[in-house]
Amino acid sequence: MLEKLFGKKISDGEFIELDTASVEAPSGKIPIKIEKLADFIDTDKIQKSARNGAIVLVRIKELKEKDLSELKRAIDKLRKTAVAMNGDIVGIDENYILITPNFAHVVRP
Repeated sequence: MLEKLFGKKISDGEFIELDTASVEAPSGKIPIKIEKLADFIDTDKIQKSARNGAIVLVRIKELKEKDLSELKRAIDKLRKTAVAMNGDIVGIDENYILITPNFAHVVRP
């Protein structure tokens, strides 16, 4: 099988050097979006950004001061989205949450 991949016979314990020049580097940078959660309706825009592969930093202070039950509902909706796309969600102090897509995760202490 390795013979087919590399074009020569490889014995156990033998190493070969691979040409990495033909390996493509990532074509672009990972977007990090900063959004504001001022109302429950803002969750749609935040979900769309996360689904499109952006890391989203969300300021929740406005909704927290306005309506705590709406904030809990909004965060629950965003958490379900993060779980569904194998992403991650974490609170950062009292005023921010961070949502990551499936290729990134938050390292917790």
